[in-house]
Amino acid sequence: MDEKTKEALESLPTPCYVVSEGKIEENCRILHSLEKLGCRVLLAQKAFSCFALYPLIGKYLSGTTASGLYEARLGKEEMGKECHVYAPAYKEGDMRRLAGICDHIVFNSLLQYRKYSPVIAEANAAGGNVSIGLRINPEFSTQKSAIYDPCAPASRLGIIANALDSEFHGVLPSDIEGLHFHTLCEQDAPDLVATFGRVEKAFAPYLKQIKWLNMGGGHHITRRGYKLDLLRAFLAEVMDKYGFTVYLEPGEAVALDAGWLVSGVEDIVTNGMDILILDASAECHMPDVLEMPYRPPVVGGYEPSVKPHTYRLSSMTCLAGDVIGDYSFDSPVKVGDKIIFGDMAIYSMVKNNTFNGMPLPAIYLLKKDGTTELIRRFGYDDFKGRLS
Repeated sequence: MDEKTKEALESLPTPCYVVSEGKIEENCRILHSLEKLGCRVLLAQKAFSCFALYPLIGKYLSGTTASGLYEARLGKEEMGKECHVYAPAYKEGDMRRLAGICDHIVFNSLLQYRKYSPVIAEANAAGGNVSIGLRINPEFSTQKSAIYDPCAPASRLGIIANALDSEFHGVLPSDIEGLHFHTLCEQDAPDLVATFGRVEKAFAPYLKQIKWLNMGGGHHITRRGYKLDLLRAFLAEVMDKYGFTVYLEPGEAVALDAGWLVSGVEDIVTNGMDILILDASAECHMPDVLEMPYRPPVVGGYEPSVKPHTYRLSSMTCLAGDVIGDYSFDSPVKVGDKIIFGDMAIYSMVKNNTFNGMPLPAIYLLKKDGTTELIRRFGYDDFKGRLS
């Protein structure tokens, strides 16, 4: 981080999220290079839903993908381009509304498809244009963590090949136009290539019948060192071979390294080591730190004992385990100093909460000219509105 950016962030009231307009556009330009091949790229809103930036993102990507009704509405209202939805199950009232919002609706099970295909047929007969897809499970894992592995044993996500064959015997109904698989998590192109090899073997008859194939998310396309040339060659080969449209729906890749959480040091407690009490919280403002678990980067922070001054970074909540981690710094940290966490645009604003009545951080935009702009400030009414 350059000094100008650091000064801009440290000048803001805490706690606050800051999203970089320039980095979002840089990431989107990389993703747009895949669109030039004929692939369509969608923003997965489950990772990043800062809709103030949807007009910018929409200049480069084909639309949004959602995990339910509210995200679908957000994508349709704020970006207004293609709107896709997938959920493990849908409620009937939601399905009738989704059929009037979405371009693609993907079902997780054959039971859900049979239940709701008449609803979609009715909507299409009334002038709609919803394309139906099924999520498939290739039963092929490329990651070690079961909690993030949709192909782990007994996974509820997607239809396995044997179940699809038993139902359709190699011939899809005419209203099923696409298939969808999502198996990756922060992974590189070779993992996608290997997974598609399995999909080709397990679902071969169906690939020749569909109009589109959604290869899901988890593609770390904008990460430094990602094998982008391999991805481009692979996508071009698949589209040439089968003639269908390929969709990718990255979330993290759109906003990777594009945000910060700025916090203030409110107190320092000593108990075996010095512990910083911050006005930002892992439990409330960056839950992945505790759930994954995940160690966020800190501007000017290092692993413990690497630099002369080591501190435990914690929070103002009453949760004993609300600890972000141990970091070392070149200089002593004082009450009133700012601690800046990196890569906080993704899975932070979409997951935050008001446990203990902790205020939600304000959201700022770091504009390309280096100035900051307040997007949204939250208060007591936002806390109270979640309760009854």
